[in-house]
Amino acid sequence: MKIGKFNFQDLKDFLDSKVAQYNRSNFIENDPVSIPHRFKKKQDIEIAGLFAAVLAWGQRVTIINKSRELLNIMGDTPYDFLLGHKPHELRPFEKFKHRTFNAVDLLYFIKFLSHFYRRHNSLEDAFKVSTESENVERGLIHFHRLFFSLDHPGRTQKHISTPERKSACKRINMYLRWMVRKDDKGVDFGIWKKISPAQLICPCDLHVERVARKLKLMGPAPLNWKSALELTGNLKKLDSQDPVKYDFALFGLGIEEKFYETI
Repeated sequence: MKIGKFNFQDLKDFLDSKVAQYNRSNFIENDPVSIPHRFKKKQDIEIAGLFAAVLAWGQRVTIINKSRELLNIMGDTPYDFLLGHKPHELRPFEKFKHRTFNAVDLLYFIKFLSHFYRRHNSLEDAFKVSTESENVERGLIHFHRLFFSLDHPGRTQKHISTPERKSACKRINMYLRWMVRKDDKGVDFGIWKKISPAQLICPCDLHVERVARKLKLMGPAPLNWKSALELTGNLKKLDSQDPVKYDFALFGLGIEEKFYETI
């Protein structure tokens, strides 16, 4: 099938078939989304999901292992740990490291999340997305500002992206997909109700980016917030209410099928 000759319906049918292929429960085991799936309590899912998303650099096996290691230090009860830990219980985190995310960053994350959950029931409240907003852009900006509203190490800011700095915000958009999308496939949780799936922005990792460019869903400009909006805008033409479901198709085509290498 020659991509340049796809018409609209061909493209929609092709990507819908790939969503059906990859948006399945057997996708969970080998993906970082498996980390929040270890939990039942809403707050544990939110916390585990945030850490898994933030650590989502590199090979998925490593991401999963490091996320498990981190949560194991919390006794696999992250919400209870954040609300009830003693100062001496933070010492084991001083040895934690994953790529450029180290103990300095982790201890600030714990500081902020502990502070936040003592005042709010759900991390959804940190995003403040209006029902009138076209997308989550303002919510991501609000979350970034709120997250770093406490005294914090400057180096830690690189671990939470923001559209204000033109970032495509891949990891935080992936996290929102997990929390907001809801269907009968069991991968995404759909536990947040104040944000609509129609407002989500597609997470643009390397695999998604390569396939999207191959399919002419993104132009040649460098990946940034504008190009993430461009991709999502084109996906909305395929499904205006749930455009980010196509993340499954683009990611699967990239990582499993190396689709971008085809002629």
